[in-house]
Amino acid sequence: MMSKIYKSLYILILLTLFVSVEAVDEFVIEDIRVEGLKRITPGTVFNYLPMKVGDKFNDSISSDAVRALFKTGFFDDVKVEKDGNDLVLIFKERPAIGTISITGNEDVKSDELLDNLKQIGFAEGRVFLQAQLDMVEAEMQRQYYSFGKYAAEITSTVTPLDNNRVAIKIDVSEGIVAKIKKINIVGNSIFDEEDLLKVFNLSTSTMFSFFSKNDQYSKQKLSGDLESLRTFYLDRGYLNFAIDSTQVTITPDKKGIYITINVTEGELYTVSDIKLGGDLTLPQDDLLKLILIKSGELFSRKKVSETTKNITDRLGEEGYSFANVNSIPNIDKEGKTVSITFFVDPGKRVYVRRINFTGNTKTRDEVLRREMRQQEGAWISTKQVERGKLRLQRTGYFRDVNVETPLVPGVSDQVDVNYAVEEAPGGQFGIGLGFSQNSGLILTTSLSQDNFLGSGKRISFSFNNSDVNSRYSLGYFNPYYTIDGVSRGFNAFYRETNAFDANLSDYDSKNVGGDIAFGLPISENNSIDTAFQYQKTDIKLGTLASTQVTNFVNTNGSEYDIFSWNVGFRYDTRNNAILPDKGTYHRIGSEVALPGSDVEYYKLVYETRWFTDIYEDYILTLGADFGYGDAYGDTSELPFFENFYAGGPRSIRGYKENTIGPRDNTRRAIGGSTKIIGNAELILPVPFLEDFKQARISGFFDAGNVYGPNEDIEFDDIRYSTGISAIWVSPFGAISASYAVPLDEKSTDQTQNFQFTFGTTF
Repeated sequence: MMSKIYKSLYILILLTLFVSVEAVDEFVIEDIRVEGLKRITPGTVFNYLPMKVGDKFNDSISSDAVRALFKTGFFDDVKVEKDGNDLVLIFKERPAIGTISITGNEDVKSDELLDNLKQIGFAEGRVFLQAQLDMVEAEMQRQYYSFGKYAAEITSTVTPLDNNRVAIKIDVSEGIVAKIKKINIVGNSIFDEEDLLKVFNLSTSTMFSFFSKNDQYSKQKLSGDLESLRTFYLDRGYLNFAIDSTQVTITPDKKGIYITINVTEGELYTVSDIKLGGDLTLPQDDLLKLILIKSGELFSRKKVSETTKNITDRLGEEGYSFANVNSIPNIDKEGKTVSITFFVDPGKRVYVRRINFTGNTKTRDEVLRREMRQQEGAWISTKQVERGKLRLQRTGYFRDVNVETPLVPGVSDQVDVNYAVEEAPGGQFGIGLGFSQNSGLILTTSLSQDNFLGSGKRISFSFNNSDVNSRYSLGYFNPYYTIDGVSRGFNAFYRETNAFDANLSDYDSKNVGGDIAFGLPISENNSIDTAFQYQKTDIKLGTLASTQVTNFVNTNGSEYDIFSWNVGFRYDTRNNAILPDKGTYHRIGSEVALPGSDVEYYKLVYETRWFTDIYEDYILTLGADFGYGDAYGDTSELPFFENFYAGGPRSIRGYKENTIGPRDNTRRAIGGSTKIIGNAELILPVPFLEDFKQARISGFFDAGNVYGPNEDIEFDDIRYSTGISAIWVSPFGAISASYAVPLDEKSTDQTQNFQFTFGTTF
């Protein structure tokens, strides 16, 4: 309303200042002439003119005409004159915007700004209005304020051009971001200010502020923090907690911010009763099990919200995907209690009409469809729909997976389930170089197809050559050998290893063999895998071979035919096959060299990984690796070439690869029969690349050791290290780097602070 009033006043002022209308007697218009037009066509004028040839003209009509022409916004001045019975209109056009340039802006890109200006009619070729330019300056100022840059200055220059055009130059001086100097909470007595500020995203400057930018004020962040503060009290029973006011003060130099928050903590409330209401649909006892808050407890909004979600999700599993569950509190102010009724409105039961896939240009529909748990024609289950998304992510065939469940047009109880996928490169042929500090230069040739012809099957051939290893391998894997999801794979390999260059004793080994493997799913997250392998191992001793290695070869020979059986149990809830950020992984495995092999031994291993997001994009991961091996039958000890090792970029960082643990008489690492390794890692957002999901940086803590068969496990011998790491899953293979500091290295340890690998090793 006010904008209309201002516009009318603006037009009236213009009419008063600029309009010249010659008083005339009434006459019939025989012709209309226009003068002074340069850019505006006469046709445009006649389109807005409320008269035509043959109409009667007088002072009243003249005023209407001038008013209509001014409303177009095209003119600075309009004169109306009479020449005989001809009407003469004389114009002074407003200039047009010829060019717009923006300089000095970094936080807001020029293209983004120009697009926003175009949406309000401020663009090249449009009529220039000074008032509009003033609005542009004010809006840009507001944007920089939202970034915390209160010292930002916007200066505009208008330069005349030919053909009644102007060049507009907008100079931006962004200044620095104002930093928070102090956050004060006033009115709290139950909780300390220090504890309350822990729930805030905003804070004064810390050593991590460079990455988190939590010391930079923004109105949006403060609003979020105020809600977190409110939630803090409501989760602890203070039902009538209130934020009375908030003051944000800027220092005179506009570089510092002081925030004061005034609160009223209120009274403590307990829950007097819990009820269910509405159309429950499901048995009441089933829903009662989902209620997290109990009578007699302190009121907690968090538990109320989680209960509402639990009931909604449970109804969604039964086809009520549009269910609405509301918590209705009944507050007794005198008794300081509250009764809560969870009112259930299930809505209509919804069925799935079709399941559709888009984006799979190479992958066959059947490969995606076999991962589905939701069925067409059945009630929709939100749990099963999300399960399908998770299973697609875990195939490794897709970079991204999204799912939507839109209603079928014209029908209120049917939906389509639409999965949109972005395919990852499924096949690779490469000839390249890699490097690791332990193996040196690595020449790799590989041909692989993880999703062969879109069938979901994997074939691979690779050859890699380094100072330590030369390996050839040929593999095939079918994840759906049977319709029930039993997998089958074959692998054949040939490997030569120079143990001395791998920081071990002086010997060479040749291995040739192959295996056949099966995987049996027993539930959504559990599976059993088994493999039968034949391997022929040939050991050639070097001149510096240790006594331990020499004695084993003298006793058991230098050539070994080994028939082994591997079996393992796997539990996997990770949300991604490559770089997960949620879920848990466990694997218990065993390897037995079967009776009749030239050496008889067994090995037991346990591996676990746990991932969880602890705050926004900050991910905590914990992991552990345990191993134990021994000989049986006629073999007296675990073969040295089957020992466990520790140290290196994939183990305990900061120590040279394979060097932690027992040593032989030549003081080189020989490995051990028992391995204990653990690590903790905090994954952080990559600065300036938060949306790039193929890279990660982290801070880590590693610990572990390897023990020989006659050694007691002494935790005083555990090696520790801490540091930072980064990994990038590039199109050419994984690139990883770490800088670690050993915390308690012994005099015999071989440390290596900086470690990195480039390319894929086998």
